[in-house]
Amino acid sequence: MGLVSPDYGLLFWALLSFGILLYILKKFAWKPILQALKNREDSIARSMRMAEEARQELLKLQEENKLMVEKARLEREKELAETKALREKIIAEAKDEARIETQKLLDKARLQIQLERKQAKKELYVNVAQLTLNLAEKILRSQLQDRQKQQEYLEKLIEEIPKN
Repeated sequence: MGLVSPDYGLLFWALLSFGILLYILKKFAWKPILQALKNREDSIARSMRMAEEARQELLKLQEENKLMVEKARLEREKELAETKALREKIIAEAKDEARIETQKLLDKARLQIQLERKQAKKELYVNVAQLTLNLAEKILRSQLQDRQKQQEYLEKLIEEIPKN
């Protein structure tokens, strides 16, 4: 007989050997193999749960990170707005102070100009009066050089005094 058609004895001994091997494997190796598979399955399930928990934690951290970034952005915008408002306030105050100071300087300059104008008018009046007196003196001297003219002029002045 060949390999294609086995003998009944060979078949019997092959089945018997396989049965004994199966019995030995079931008695000694089957439980440890099943236990190892069970442990491996539990380990994989535990790893899957841990991976899922880690993924959930990562998503939670990403969400918290987004919230923190948004909060930081809002705080930065708020600080920028406050800084801008403060800058505008400082600029406005500086402009007001400059305007007030300019107004004070203008008022002081106007007052100085008025004082100088009054002083110039006084000097002009004094100079005009001095010139007038000098001119009158020269005219009177030229007209009153002789004694008779002086006498006539004095009489005329005396006559005018009671009138005023």
